[in-house]
Amino acid sequence: MNKKKCEVCGSSHTVKNGVRKGVQLYKCQDCGHQFRAGVVVSEDELWDAYQQEKQTIMELSERFGMSAATIKRRLHDIKREWVQPPLSGEGFVHLDVTYWGRSFGVLLALDDQTGKPLYIAFVKSETVKDYEDAVSSIKGRGYTIRGLIIDGKQSLFKTFSEYHIQMCQFHMKQIIRRYLTLNPKMHASKELKALVDRLHKANEADFKKDYQEWKEKWKNTISHKSLHKDGKMHYTHQRLRAAMNSLNFYLPYLFTYQREDCKGMPNTNNKIEGTFTDLKKNLNNHSGLTKENRKRFISWFFLALESKLERSEQDMNNEETGNT
Repeated sequence: MNKKKCEVCGSSHTVKNGVRKGVQLYKCQDCGHQFRAGVVVSEDELWDAYQQEKQTIMELSERFGMSAATIKRRLHDIKREWVQPPLSGEGFVHLDVTYWGRSFGVLLALDDQTGKPLYIAFVKSETVKDYEDAVSSIKGRGYTIRGLIIDGKQSLFKTFSEYHIQMCQFHMKQIIRRYLTLNPKMHASKELKALVDRLHKANEADFKKDYQEWKEKWKNTISHKSLHKDGKMHYTHQRLRAAMNSLNFYLPYLFTYQREDCKGMPNTNNKIEGTFTDLKKNLNNHSGLTKENRKRFISWFFLALESKLERSEQDMNNEETGNT
């Protein structure tokens, strides 16, 4: 007799347990789970439909012939936790944090060449120790870090001074625009913004030369002070000075990727930003998740990403083998 297998524990010790809305129900005598007749849905199939195919609870209920309550329970029972994987090789590493609200974030480290997650941790805030733990973990698991790409947390540049560090040029532009606005009125501000807007096309020597000439040309404007209501003299153009001071700090790290020993290093962290965008698009389809469910969802997202990249790498290796 071909008995129905339990969709939860896989046992064949099942019995018929009534009919509901014309559909035969079964009950597992081992785990007590009740299920409908039809195709048995595995954990992986159910979770993939939920996460990768972005289907809602009601869509899953209709698709698999289960009640919404059963779908919710089964999703809740699926255990998926990220474990820092064993590593090898070397490369350039993207480091960044993305947040949901003010006290829940994910710190991610990505290999630039493959896009593989090297390290994932849930964090409440963006601390130097969080980044130190990430780098220490990556090194400890056998990966050689050739350089880091980060987006502006100033304390990190000193902390990781032993590494080649590339400041994301896109974020540098954003910082300058935040101080000067998209359409500055002052000529000095317009010229500085235009100079930074050309950052991605410039080489280090030319950019530094042009920047020095800008500072010399506008030195009187930069240093100009005026009397404020408190009776003290203050710099008149404080936002212009803030933009300049920010550029002064990051300038040594803006062209690391052009150095001879950093060939192949990217000049932005677009790869990690793109990964965060995909993650948030997936999560946006399932609003109202508790923090624990969100953690499980995020863990599964990166497990699925890791698996997908490994399959792609294997397919490429097989093609190369077939062509030799």
